[in-house]
Amino acid sequence: MQLVCLGLNHETAPVEVRERFALTEAGLDRETEMLLSAEDVLEGVVLSTCNRTEYYAVVNGGSGVAELEDWICAQRNFSGSREGVFYHHEARGAAEHLCRVASGMNSMVLGETEIFGQVKKAYKRSLDGGATKTVLNKLFQKAFGVGKRVRTHTAIQEGATSVAGASVELAEKVFGKLQGSSVMVIGAGEMSRKTARALQSRGASSVMVTNRSFDKAVDLAEEIEGRAIPFQGWEEELAHLDVVIAATGAPHFVVKPAHVEAVRRKRKFRPLIMVDIAVPRDIDPKVGEIDEVYLYDIDTLQEMADEARKRREEQLLLCEEIIREEIDKSILPAVND
Repeated sequence: MQLVCLGLNHETAPVEVRERFALTEAGLDRETEMLLSAEDVLEGVVLSTCNRTEYYAVVNGGSGVAELEDWICAQRNFSGSREGVFYHHEARGAAEHLCRVASGMNSMVLGETEIFGQVKKAYKRSLDGGATKTVLNKLFQKAFGVGKRVRTHTAIQEGATSVAGASVELAEKVFGKLQGSSVMVIGAGEMSRKTARALQSRGASSVMVTNRSFDKAVDLAEEIEGRAIPFQGWEEELAHLDVVIAATGAPHFVVKPAHVEAVRRKRKFRPLIMVDIAVPRDIDPKVGEIDEVYLYDIDTLQEMADEARKRREEQLLLCEEIIREEIDKSILPAVND
């Protein structure tokens, strides 16, 4: 009997591949049932989020990760290249991986908390459906305990380690949680994409994307379940926004003081976060002189990210120590039976 984990995520597979393996709420129940019906699979949990799809299984006999990978690809009718797309772990490695996932150590935004609830939900679905037994019950319960301990005894969530993450962190410092906030990303390049994903992971409820090429704005908006705005109309949206993040390739200022001054009364002088991550800059520095506007440029963000990265590296070592210690206590004997 052996514990195995097979998956793909934002680090190993582009969105066009991840979406082939993503599962709906209804699809997860059927997928779990079919997993359990596969030869030699004794227990199973399937986890599917916007950034990952993972299968945790206890297998018997000759089955292993290669057979599981073949089965998953057959289920999705995937015949493309698998090179570098999937990762796999066995026994202790699978247990450690789940603990990292539940702790937010394997997330696009390091230390994010949403994944903890998603893992719990996936486990409960399998538990209620009778798909878990001794090994996976012990494993997931231990992973939840590790996740709680990591968040309680480390600073893994403190400080964003990328310019995109630092942009979102600045917004959170002013507004608190981003749930209910309205955000616009100006530009649809790679930096805009990373920032939009970070905003989504932090719970921003309304993310708009505008770009000179409207097709690119539509593509990014669809990816993050946001809304595309024609470039000619972005100024009108300023009256309702909480956060503006600019990352175009324009050689001149895109956002000027007059744009903000025109909507100040409509906004009732509410705070407005403006983050400029473009080089050359997109936002005229004079915009930052308006009382309720908080303007940050890429130099400020890079400095924040560099400092946070150093702190996070220290915290990651502590997180790994916690995981090793907890697995040594109880999980390893179970997964090696």
